[in-house]
Amino acid sequence: MSLTLEQVRRIADLARLEMPDAEAEATRVKLNGIFSLIEQMQAVDTSGVEPMSHPQELSQRLREDRVSESDRRDDYQRIAPQTESGLYLVPKVIE
Repeated sequence: MSLTLEQVRRIADLARLEMPDAEAEATRVKLNGIFSLIEQMQAVDTSGVEPMSHPQELSQRLREDRVSESDRRDDYQRIAPQTESGLYLVPKVIE
């Protein structure tokens, strides 16, 4: 996949970016380079390769899982402007 100059201008317009022609051309070249790299990576046969959670096989030191603060939920619910069934009620902001 490669982008045309017109597509780059359209993307810039959608992002509300003012982009001169020289910068649009440089951006097109960079984006096409990224897409080319993605296509190369997708062409690699990864069947039989086990997914890894980290590139290095390291064990992670974990701290002891213990409670460090008391439960103050009821205190916070009591001073909240509005609650219902243990939930905080807030004004509707999106219609």
